[in-house]
Amino acid sequence: MQIEVIVNLKKIKMEVDANEFLADTLRKYGILSVRKGCDTTCCGLCTVWIDDKPTLSCTTLSFRANGRKITTIEGVHKEANEFAQILVAEGAEQCGFCSPGFIMTVLAMKNELTNPTEETIVHYLTGNLCRCTGYMGQLRAIKTYLGVL
Repeated sequence: MQIEVIVNLKKIKMEVDANEFLADTLRKYGILSVRKGCDTTCCGLCTVWIDDKPTLSCTTLSFRANGRKITTIEGVHKEANEFAQILVAEGAEQCGFCSPGFIMTVLAMKNELTNPTEETIVHYLTGNLCRCTGYMGQLRAIKTYLGVL
């Protein structure tokens, strides 16, 4: 079947199977920043925004995105780069495999929350796994980025 989506402000017609997941479709169309880790919504690697809301694309059927706006890390390059620099400054970048999904979640947090507490930040990140860090560097970077030191 064919769907039409807007990916990073570009309208695209995509051929998808009825049982195809969005992460696979996006990768098939060359958007390789969308990664798959668990296929069970546990790790957050596949996080994209659908209509500006963080969505785990590894378990979202592609046809459900028909007619909607999808944003990947390529669509928020400036903001992602700004946060990535803070991650590096805090020594929290590690291997970087989880970074695209993690950064998409943090940028969504910035758009949705005003002055979040540490507990709120930690709760918002539930479902984003990083196998390299102890999360403290990432938490410091998020607080710096959100201006909630």
